Amino acid sequence: MNSRNEESPGVRALPNPPPLPVSFTNSRQEIKFVTRKSAVRKYCCTPSATKNTWDCLFDEGYRADVSINIDNGGILYAHASILGMNSPVFKSMLSLKQSRARGRCGHQRSISISGVPPEAVQVFIRFLYSSRYEEEKMKEHGLSLLVLSHAYAVPHLKRECELQLEQRLTTENVVDIFQLALLCDASRLSLLCHRFMLKHLKPVSATEGWNAMKQSHPVLEKQILRSVIDEDMREKERVRKNNERKIYMQLYEAMEALVHICKDGCRTIGPRDKVLKEDQEPCQYAACKGLELLIRHFAGCKLRVPGGCIHCKRMWQVLELHSRLCANSDVCRVPLCRNFKQKRRKQNKKDEMKWRILVRKIARSKSISGAPFFSFEST
Repeated sequence: MNSRNEESPGVRALPNPPPLPVSFTNSRQEIKFVTRKSAVRKYCCTPSATKNTWDCLFDEGYRADVSINIDNGGILYAHASILGMNSPVFKSMLSLKQSRARGRCGHQRSISISGVPPEAVQVFIRFLYSSRYEEEKMKEHGLSLLVLSHAYAVPHLKRECELQLEQRLTTENVVDIFQLALLCDASRLSLLCHRFMLKHLKPVSATEGWNAMKQSHPVLEKQILRSVIDEDMREKERVRKNNERKIYMQLYEAMEALVHICKDGCRTIGPRDKVLKEDQEPCQYAACKGLELLIRHFAGCKLRVPGGCIHCKRMWQVLELHSRLCANSDVCRVPLCRNFKQKRRKQNKKDEMKWRILVRKIARSKSISGAPFFSFEST
């Protein structure tokens, strides 16, 4: 007699079953299986066919249990489960209506969406089904869709509306978009509109939207005009600080050029113990030439006392400023450096404070530019 494993004559042998994908007795294979499963959950790809199915579900209204009344007297049919899953506002509304309709067989819940174009409502409800919209419809009903997405708490549509409106700002529509962005709590969009209006205030203030805002929201117009004034004042303050910083930088460079002239010599002026080279390269200090002219005038002027000559007075100020910035006057070769340090002890507190503020600002401006402090010190 044949055994069970032997094939009977005239009977086709059955194929062996395929092995299980994972053997739970093997710890390594079990870990591999769990990792593969989590990776599948993270990866999501919705084909266009599926989205088309959701669009068809909305278009045909198959087993719809919600009717949406719109402004033109029309009715859109939708599904409560889809509306509720995409909008917490719809979910709350439909739950309330369901509790009121208990005990009534075949009752269909009804809601109304008014105040916006009927086509915008259709685009909005369709987006809740398939997360898709037509580009032309967004251009035409972008403001209405922003209102609907904010009113019914659909954040992904709201972000899309903001991005689309940001790219379409013009002098004609920026006022309307700005007001709507404030109402819908779209902070980024309102900020971009505000900047656009500040930059193009003259053409924007001549539009119909601006005149309408002036009549309906005069306080908002005053706030925009006040922000224009504030922005202008801030711009003037930035220009003033930049000009001051340039002056402090020039004074710092003049101090370096003074040390360079008195220590190394440049062109026609230099220390007595050094002979200037005839083939000397052009000086790297921009203030060197002006200081040379000032020094030559100071050396030959007969009204050298402070206050007697405006050029000499400037030279006295340059020398005193150097003495306040110089770290070691004992070895410094700039004239009168040590004398000014001794004279400083006899100055009144008011003048001393002015010089300290000037020195601090010069040092700070140079530190911001990245150069070292007191690079003109003599050694």
